[in-house]
Amino acid sequence: MKLSITEVAALFSANYSDSRMITGVEFDSRKIKPGNLFVPLAGARDGHEFIDQAIENGAIATFWSQDEAAPSTITSIKVTDVLAAFQTLATYYREKTAPKVVAITGSNGKTTTKDMTESVLSQRFKTYKTQGNYNNEIGLPYTLLHMPSTTEVIVLEMGMDQAGDLTLLSTIAKPDIAAITMIGEAHIENLGSRANIAAGKMEITAALALDGALIVPYNEPLLRPLTEKLSQKVYTFGIGEGEISAQISEETRDYTRFLVEEQLYEIPVLGSYNVTNALIAIEIGRLLGVAPEQIQHGLATFELTKQRTEWLKAYNGADLLSDVYNANPTAMSLVLDSFGKLPVPGKKIAVLADMLELGPDELAMHAAMSSHLAGYDELYLYGRRMEALAALIPETYPELTYHVFKESEKEALMTALKQRITPTDSILFKGSNGMGLAEIVTFLQNN
Repeated sequence: MKLSITEVAALFSANYSDSRMITGVEFDSRKIKPGNLFVPLAGARDGHEFIDQAIENGAIATFWSQDEAAPSTITSIKVTDVLAAFQTLATYYREKTAPKVVAITGSNGKTTTKDMTESVLSQRFKTYKTQGNYNNEIGLPYTLLHMPSTTEVIVLEMGMDQAGDLTLLSTIAKPDIAAITMIGEAHIENLGSRANIAAGKMEITAALALDGALIVPYNEPLLRPLTEKLSQKVYTFGIGEGEISAQISEETRDYTRFLVEEQLYEIPVLGSYNVTNALIAIEIGRLLGVAPEQIQHGLATFELTKQRTEWLKAYNGADLLSDVYNANPTAMSLVLDSFGKLPVPGKKIAVLADMLELGPDELAMHAAMSSHLAGYDELYLYGRRMEALAALIPETYPELTYHVFKESEKEALMTALKQRITPTDSILFKGSNGMGLAEIVTFLQNN
């Protein structure tokens, strides 16, 4: 980062003659390093309370919105709203650094698509991407402010819980290229319907460059009337359909191969749903002039963020497929279908936990997973919502062994899994992050 205190202060009509350079921006006082700007955001506690620790760790400037003055040992830049100031600074730094901005949203696959896209673009450009899931009104400006000054392309993941969220993020980032992975049911409890979710996802175009591009799934009719209103170019993708179309040629537990216009690609993850994510990365690579062989290499070598379709080993050698960061019905059905088709040496087991934030139709959405259980030998269902699925199993899969555990019975679930799984078994874990399946995966790895 190359911003002087004077330069930052001027954004907020403050007149300081202080040429010291800010070396970084942090809102966690524990992460402050010498030369940093401290951003005292409001959380469980007001960030202003931690100013002394920030100074002790080397902060040279801070945003300040309280009536009482900041300590005299630090330059305080008076602002009305610290979060808004943080976002304003991020937009300024984005415009000063001037990278191409790629923005990715969707009900599922955002992080995987971000990882694929960054790997593709890094074959030609100096790139930076959202770290982990820093994809909200705090995480996105934090990502922008942490990109190196030499960044040529930044790949931003954008999440949403409510209408208006993506309008804000798009306005902060001002994307040149935007992509929507899919329209699912995530956060339908807040948004009311898939149509409202589609409208919310389209907010990513609020500040899309006039000469920019939007990439959307071909098979989503809810997006078509919304994209017709755009002046920017719209590209569609899909399996066997869309302007960029794939044909899957081989799918294993460790990789998936597919053809696009007779060009063979390979991604080091299973699932046709990951192929559609890869198509977005391919199209973005093409739009930015990445050579075909560079796109191939970027996809073949990309590294997936943890807890997204991650293969691990249990204590006894059993294979664990951990996909536990989050879940909605579309995402769960896709991974169930892909895992269900895999040849495995032992039993094929699924551990499925409740999907959260689905609203009044949540039980019906859980029950609908009954049409995606072909090929499984045993199920472990965890949470009260999964009882709706359990009720259908005797009729739809009379020979399928299944077990039901309440949320209060996590330890019993862990014990049952440890006692029953064998070294040749393969176990899929899928559920909302709030259900804590990651803890069970870790337990089986170490016990």
